[in-house]
Amino acid sequence: MLPITAPAESPTEDPADEAALQEAALAAFKPQPLTRSDGPLYRQLAIRLRSPIDAGALQAGHPLPREADLASRFGVSLITVRQALRDLEGEGLIKKRTAKPAIVATPAVRNKPLEFQSFAAIAASSVDRRLVIKSYRKERSALACELLVLPDGTACHCLRAVLLVRDRPITQTTFYFPPAIGSRLKRADFDDVVVFRAVQRHLGIQLSRAQIRVRAEIADEPLAFALGYVVGGPILATEMLYFSSTGEPVELTLSKNRGDQFSITYDAPNDLL
Repeated sequence: MLPITAPAESPTEDPADEAALQEAALAAFKPQPLTRSDGPLYRQLAIRLRSPIDAGALQAGHPLPREADLASRFGVSLITVRQALRDLEGEGLIKKRTAKPAIVATPAVRNKPLEFQSFAAIAASSVDRRLVIKSYRKERSALACELLVLPDGTACHCLRAVLLVRDRPITQTTFYFPPAIGSRLKRADFDDVVVFRAVQRHLGIQLSRAQIRVRAEIADEPLAFALGYVVGGPILATEMLYFSSTGEPVELTLSKNRGDQFSITYDAPNDLL
């Protein structure tokens, strides 16, 4: 799909042209009924609305469809649509306008969310990224041995890569696999930006859950150089341990994300009722 463009932050004032742009934007969103069994509807809708924006199909300044049209398109209420749009505005993806549909924001104000509610949400967070592999070889890591429940000193299979958005490096990621898993994988198998999805597909392993930890760090000189970042800049570090359906650790993913490019979103249900 070719990008649908409009003058950045200044859409046409012609009502007919504005309506045409809204129709084009609506066509970019595939009709897909949402169900509560997959989580909060507004969160699902935000993921669907974010996809063509992240992919560049809707570029800066382009108006979104009317709220009523989005509600009809996805079979949800106006309240759900407005909450989803508030989330996108909070991420810097869109800008609200008085008495008019929101428009796509300029890239300078965007902040990429990391969503951990489900495997689908994790995959959706990577929709606009490209994986550049640096190496795949055996390496020793005390942390990997501890979390993958391996004897001390075990050499794990290690994939080192950088994630890019529009050719800009934003994340340095290291993946560790236990010998029983890593020995069955080769470099060419990592053909998906979502590595756990490639592992499931090539090895036929069904992953059941992920244990996730997040912490704040600062960029040292090598990391700053790799990400085109400033030394001492904030880093959002994530540690994700994936388990098979039989409860065995399959993959440890360590990511160093540029703090100026990422935020974390999470839905917290009220379990005190």
